[in-house]
Amino acid sequence: MLKETRYSYNELTLELVQNLKAIVGEQYVIYDDVERLEQFSHDETPGDYVSMPAAAIRPRTAEEIAAIIKLANRENIPITPRGAGSGLSGGAVPIYGGLVLSVDRMNSILEVDRDNMMIEVEPGVVANDINEHIEPFNLFYAGYPMSLETCFIGGNVAENAGGGKAVKYGVTSRYVLGLEVVTPTGEIIELGGKLVKDVTGYNMVQLMVGSEGTLGIFTKIILKLLPLPKIQADLLCLFKTSDDAISAVPKIMTGGGVIPTSIEFMDSHSVQAACEYLNESLPYEDCGAMLLISVDGMDRDVIEEQYITIGKFCQEAGAIEVYVADNPSTSERIWKVRRNIAEAFSLIEKRQFNDDIVVPPASIPAAIAKLEEISAKYQVQIPCFGHAGDGNIHARVLCRKDWDDKKWAAMQPVILKDMYQMIREQGGRLSGEHGVGCKRKKYLNQVVSEEYINMLRTVKRAFDPNNILNPGKIFDV
Repeated sequence: MLKETRYSYNELTLELVQNLKAIVGEQYVIYDDVERLEQFSHDETPGDYVSMPAAAIRPRTAEEIAAIIKLANRENIPITPRGAGSGLSGGAVPIYGGLVLSVDRMNSILEVDRDNMMIEVEPGVVANDINEHIEPFNLFYAGYPMSLETCFIGGNVAENAGGGKAVKYGVTSRYVLGLEVVTPTGEIIELGGKLVKDVTGYNMVQLMVGSEGTLGIFTKIILKLLPLPKIQADLLCLFKTSDDAISAVPKIMTGGGVIPTSIEFMDSHSVQAACEYLNESLPYEDCGAMLLISVDGMDRDVIEEQYITIGKFCQEAGAIEVYVADNPSTSERIWKVRRNIAEAFSLIEKRQFNDDIVVPPASIPAAIAKLEEISAKYQVQIPCFGHAGDGNIHARVLCRKDWDDKKWAAMQPVILKDMYQMIREQGGRLSGEHGVGCKRKKYLNQVVSEEYINMLRTVKRAFDPNNILNPGKIFDV
């Protein structure tokens, strides 16, 4: 059970619960119901990142959220914002109890502005629903992450999520043009708008993107859209070793004059776990790792030329086999394997932790080699997969079968310290897309300076003087 006592907050009284019900309606406040509140006590972070809230509240409008936050400030009650609860940093865990504020009812697509190639949505819209909605307009939103079928766009913006298409298209921040935000003191403000260029004051939109629910709650989001690519092809490239596969990535990025849509790395442990979970069959038995490489565009001949070029680079780099998937059903088959790796490992071993380390893209081979050294040092499995083209690798550390819970709890920080020291030496950071949350908070000073953390604290204090909004995340104030 995760619980911190660094800050002092007041208890939620029955009178305050009645006030909350008056704001949003009785049916949208969950209180004194352990079974229903349990789902709000955690996100998808493996491990003991669990803390029960006193209540959960499900507002429908910005005005309701503003009223809730003003009440929380007045009564000194902490608020933890929550999207779909699919995060992997403990960012939605209410470690000080209080209120969990869920945006699940704020799930409307408000406008598709085809002329400006933009869309305005509420934070509770499922990421995948955006692209399904705009496909008839021949448009698409390129910033969505791998968990596109479950995560909310509000959470994606709060974490600055990446995903499989980030090599070519970039991460969420590239597409967020405007926000309506309720501040930690209860004001409703508009930041940015339907503007591709805007230097009118500080870039407050980009400050909010990736702020992990600590600086405001998003109530409307304006996203930039792109023309929908008509053609996509995927290459599944098999290599004898992880080193061969990951060493090919810089060569692909710099040698062929082609920017792939994505370059996903999967070691053999990851592929096997996902295939067994899905009852799928990919030829993982004879390889140590795979690269899943995508290209997309408008012209079939150009796409064919691009994947032939990339395939040749992979073969020259040691690929033992290159398979081409140039139709939607085959592409979905191999992408489904990649998307389900994390879920598969969650079933294999409950005692594990996951990290999404990020290093300069050219440092990926060195980082993978160091992770293999750490794996050998502690005799633990560290399967790796992720977005190799942009330097972001997901490393899952699985508990040894001969370790009891006490030993596992003692070894986690030891292994993490080695991992984060390696990351710092490679010029990297703790997280590429999952966020710091409460999971990585105590390791932040391993990779950034105290002066930088103090700058973050200054911003937090200015926005949230009572430390009401998502306290205990990223850093301590």
